[in-house]
Amino acid sequence: MIEVIILAIALSMDAFAVSIGLGAKKNTPGLALKAGFFFGIFQALMPFIGYLGGKGVLGWVEAYAHWIAFGLLALIGAKMIYEGAHEGIEEAISDITNKMMLILSIATSIDAMAAGFSLTLLDANPYIACLVIGIVTFAFSWIGVFIGNKSGSKLESKAEIFGGVVLILLGIKILIFQ
Repeated sequence: MIEVIILAIALSMDAFAVSIGLGAKKNTPGLALKAGFFFGIFQALMPFIGYLGGKGVLGWVEAYAHWIAFGLLALIGAKMIYEGAHEGIEEAISDITNKMMLILSIATSIDAMAAGFSLTLLDANPYIACLVIGIVTFAFSWIGVFIGNKSGSKLESKAEIFGGVVLILLGIKILIFQ
């Protein structure tokens, strides 16, 4: 279960970084809840879709599944590190509408769908794992809005880089110990 919590924290860093950016622009308790719900729901749903896809192809690629999981997590991690080192999408956001939150939620959770494949290799119930990912993302997103209001967007890139490093390390662990 510790692997699921680590995965949840790493996957939530994208949403956390975006939430910090949103909080730097506008801060209300309503925005924090909105960010938590939008990001939490999508971050819970997308890994489950990835898990189902992974289960569908696991029989064909079972001998290479640990390499595929490592490759996906390493690519996602590298992408997060790259994005953390460059300007984020939050700079272009002027109005935080439900439509904008939906777009941001999908954009930050696409990576989680690919990471969901790794759930097929973890000894964890996928329903509980996705619920944990959603709850952790809700909490990080909710807190991120308040942190963004206090610190501006200074921590935004650091959160994304941290998440990327953790995903790469989790991929290496799957590669070595599976």
